[in-house]
Amino acid sequence: MRKRFEGKTAIVTGASRGIGFAIAERLVAEGARVCITARKREALDEAVKALGGPERAVASAGRSDDVDHQSDTVKRTLEAFGSIDMLVNNTGINPVYGPMVDVDLDAARKIFEVNCLAALSWVQQTYRAWMGEHGGTVVNVSSVAGVKPAPGIGFYGASKAMLTYITQELAVELGPGVRVNAVAPAVVKTKFATALYEGKEEQVASAYPLKRLGMPEDIGGVTAFLLSEDAGWLTGQLIVVDGGLTLTGGV
Repeated sequence: MRKRFEGKTAIVTGASRGIGFAIAERLVAEGARVCITARKREALDEAVKALGGPERAVASAGRSDDVDHQSDTVKRTLEAFGSIDMLVNNTGINPVYGPMVDVDLDAARKIFEVNCLAALSWVQQTYRAWMGEHGGTVVNVSSVAGVKPAPGIGFYGASKAMLTYITQELAVELGPGVRVNAVAPAVVKTKFATALYEGKEEQVASAYPLKRLGMPEDIGGVTAFLLSEDAGWLTGQLIVVDGGLTLTGGV
């Protein structure tokens, strides 16, 4: 595999498993060092081992929307590896399901804080600590639910639509030194998305032109491309990674 990220360091949030881990794994395979975050220390420790140990990866446990956790993670990453060249905002939550008109407003606020404000704050922290002076790349993990209405997960979709706008605004403001892009997956086979396909995977996949659900590695590969110099003339873009689902009118 090409070593596109030799000598570079990334922070990947929500990376103890699923899409975040697959992104971190791909970056390490291409030469990067990573700091991964999640809430549970034990899961992070296992992920660090799987990524090659402390020479390739370090972990920072905490809530993604906790500013003190963000600041500590940035400091820890710089102490361990000396730079923060890449940031992947992968952490996202969706604790509610049902019509938006019935959504619990406290839950909606939490979704907004984690999916939108926390992502913005991570960019602020890394920009002030490293990228503002040295440059860098950012990828935000959005969702096809933010591209068009998604009944049942409407407020989650609204938060991801806002994340896409934040991506575009930051791309305009931070260029040329920092590129900011986003990926929008459809259903990917992770613990986070289990309720969307468990017990009915074949039925769900039948709506996709490629006739399968996504795998975390599918998102890892596209994210690595956006972070690399192969995407050096791309910024402010949302890359839909959905097996063709949105072409059929689905979400």
